[in-house]
Amino acid sequence: MKKQRIILASTSPRRRELIATLGLPFEVRPSHTPEDTPEDYTPQQIVEELAYRKAKTVYDSYDSELAGTIVVGSDTIVVLDGEVLGKPKDEQDAYRMLSSLQGRTHEVYTGVTSISGEDGRVITQHRRTKVKMKQLSPDAIHAYIRTGEPSDKAGAYAIQGLGATFVDSIEGCYFNVVGLPLSLLSEQLSELGLNVLSIDE
Repeated sequence: MKKQRIILASTSPRRRELIATLGLPFEVRPSHTPEDTPEDYTPQQIVEELAYRKAKTVYDSYDSELAGTIVVGSDTIVVLDGEVLGKPKDEQDAYRMLSSLQGRTHEVYTGVTSISGEDGRVITQHRRTKVKMKQLSPDAIHAYIRTGEPSDKAGAYAIQGLGATFVDSIEGCYFNVVGLPLSLLSEQLSELGLNVLSIDE
């Protein structure tokens, strides 16, 4: 089998770390795509549209170098009672988000798009995970915000960091909450001819 590589259409260090665990050759290319979507889009539509947009932008930026390559794009959002919580604008916004999440269950959606460099075939899907947060004191929220961790995270927390101390339980894929559901990605790669667990050296 011809050895293939992945192009990750993201500069997220979390997604880079996750995709590295697959042990496959990969490189990172930023997508620099707009992240606006129609107001009536469902969470599923939002993450699938943005994942596709990121992957397609990077795919289209290449000429004839994509044989043996799969371009992967991903997008993650946090949803509470139908409201999409993006990255906080400032510390006050982070406090608002974390206060609203405490003691309640929210949903994390991640969309994943894989595009084959061989024939341009596109696979776009999503995963959803439910996350229940603990009750949090104002002092704990402020202390967490001071660490700087919430500043660039959807929903203002990182489950793979100190934010894990706020999580009571999850239902679904943990890696989906981090930002890249590896089980879903591996299924897409397999459909496009790249089997993670049987790669010829």
